[in-house]
Amino acid sequence: MLPGMKISGSEEILAALERGAKFSRVLILRGASSGTTRSLVRLAKESGIDIIEGSENDLKRMSDSSFDTTPPEALGLLGRDPSLSLDQIMELKGSIWLIAGAQYPVNIGYAIRTIEVSGGAAVIVDSELNSDGRKASSRASMKADRFIPVKWMRWQGAIELARRHGYRVVGIEDSGTLEPWDVDLTGACMMIIGGERHGIPEQLLDHCDVVLKIPMGGFLPSYNLQAPLAVVATEVLRQKRSNT
Repeated sequence: MLPGMKISGSEEILAALERGAKFSRVLILRGASSGTTRSLVRLAKESGIDIIEGSENDLKRMSDSSFDTTPPEALGLLGRDPSLSLDQIMELKGSIWLIAGAQYPVNIGYAIRTIEVSGGAAVIVDSELNSDGRKASSRASMKADRFIPVKWMRWQGAIELARRHGYRVVGIEDSGTLEPWDVDLTGACMMIIGGERHGIPEQLLDHCDVVLKIPMGGFLPSYNLQAPLAVVATEVLRQKRSNT
């Protein structure tokens, strides 16, 4: 998560709540019993904030703690609300990703995790996966979908909404002519990554305002979809930090 998107520690979260901070999720260490954490759980419930229990490893990993230190008993998520509709999310003008045509749950899961870690606002997935496939993608994402909105829908509806909210649509495809660092990727921007075999559908490419190409220097003609996604996601994060 981006700095400022989470607050670590029960006392710190309680203080932030008293200042009016808007948390959408609070992750509580399973079995935590300190008085402060019990007070936090009670106040969070009274405020209608979702509470998720996590293991010690969950709290260590998500709080950036090293594995030889004690994790905080609570983490609070700011800036994202996974329960919002896509229309509500787009009103916030954050970076949204559309995965169009990916077939493998592991690839989709890794993509969701990368987008969450890099501070994306939401993920839209246009895929034929059934309920078991979607569950597998959630597991592969290390259940990152608990902390970022993930919407499963056809790309046509996503593009229509994006246009209605003034989003720029940016494709990532071998046919692109610009590199990510040569394009402004901040603000209301929807990034599109295609499927494993056929990339972004031609009809969808026609809706893109710009198409990016990731530089290649090897013999093989293309990357796995996770690699260009990670490159662009990191560049989006870099640009956002440069603008703050």
